[in-house]
Amino acid sequence: MAERLAKLLAVASMALLASLVSFGNLTDYGSNLQFVVHVLRMDTTFPGNANMYRAITSPVLQRLGYDVIIFFETVTALLCWAGVIAMARALRRDNAAFAQAKRWAIAGLTLGYLTWQVCFMSIGGEWFAMWQSQQWNGTESAFRFFITFLVILVFVTRAEPLRPSIE
Repeated sequence: MAERLAKLLAVASMALLASLVSFGNLTDYGSNLQFVVHVLRMDTTFPGNANMYRAITSPVLQRLGYDVIIFFETVTALLCWAGVIAMARALRRDNAAFAQAKRWAIAGLTLGYLTWQVCFMSIGGEWFAMWQSQQWNGTESAFRFFITFLVILVFVTRAEPLRPSIE
């Protein structure tokens, strides 16, 4: 029971994190939009950067990119919360029922991992050379997010010891 509860609480913590990030981006849209704009423009990367052809200067595409990120963050939160509810309902049930309940959490944790690893580390960090920027470098923050999602995903997907139903 303690391991199941720990899994439920770990997923709830990530649901809260994704909810707060999404809420912050929706209620203070302009602040983090500036971050995305500068990363996509590549305007603070190393002078003479040979990869400047990758820069996106279209305000429409910049907003679209930011909106996609917010969408992924929001869906991550919703899936994780759905996982928390399903896991709570199956907390005292048999292993098969609890494993089935974890599917929403697994989907949310996976999407959270992919959002921060793909959007921020791979695309922002490498494709748009965010790592070169002194001012608009979010690679360390993105790493903290995606590694936390990944560790909790590994923990949640671990099978529980066999136990009978307590219904």
